[in-house]
Amino acid sequence: MKKVFRLLAVALCALPLSLSAWGLTGHRVIAEIAENHLNKKARAALHEIIGNQKLAYWANWPDFIKSDTTGVWKPTEVWHYVNIDPQPDYANFEKALRAQAGPNAYTQIKILAEQIKNKKTSAKDREIALRFLVHIMGDIAQPMHTGRAEDLGGNRIKLTYFGDRTNLHSLWDSKLIDSEKYSYTEYARVLDVKSPAEVKRIQQGTLEQWLYDSHLIANQLYASVKDGDSLSYGYGYKYTGVMERQLLYGGLRLAKMLNDIL
Repeated sequence: MKKVFRLLAVALCALPLSLSAWGLTGHRVIAEIAENHLNKKARAALHEIIGNQKLAYWANWPDFIKSDTTGVWKPTEVWHYVNIDPQPDYANFEKALRAQAGPNAYTQIKILAEQIKNKKTSAKDREIALRFLVHIMGDIAQPMHTGRAEDLGGNRIKLTYFGDRTNLHSLWDSKLIDSEKYSYTEYARVLDVKSPAEVKRIQQGTLEQWLYDSHLIANQLYASVKDGDSLSYGYGYKYTGVMERQLLYGGLRLAKMLNDIL
């Protein structure tokens, strides 16, 4: 996979919105919140890697490259999610998670973090690894990216939302966020928190615990619908707060990881 990191996709003009976990806005919200909470050392290291560019600029790049037709990036598609069947408690979840050979979001986040942390990694490889890490950390905050293999993380659960055909995964990728009509900078400002104690509380825990947090929400979302349901205001009223919580938590936990490795 090291070879993959040495190549850049050239066809970034085709940007398929349907492929974007959290959609364009969601990933940028998470990246913006994370950048707001970087410490001085991490900001300096980030500048060394990507210059003056914002993290939000690269937040969707790992989805954009799915349009590349050379096949160079094809192996990275499985990095965006981890499939876990429902478990009775955290201990069993962690055991099932660690038993997966990968590659998946869990295994890849750890690999990418080490590549970024290692000063012997080439400048270009560090930059590509950073792009992926920012994106995949956003992915795992989207509950359906910790869903079940049998229905492709909710993609096979067909729904309508305000009359439009969709599925459970797509509903959480973009439709709930897009219905709020915020730009990513507006949404980041609305959701972000300033209290150091609150930030510290949200950032507590391990990667495995963060994945379990999303997985528990995924289980709730599975139980909330059945194939063929027609949803509208009631669903948004019930779950918009959950979605916003995940965007905030995703951003703050990404900041914690970047502060630790940069």
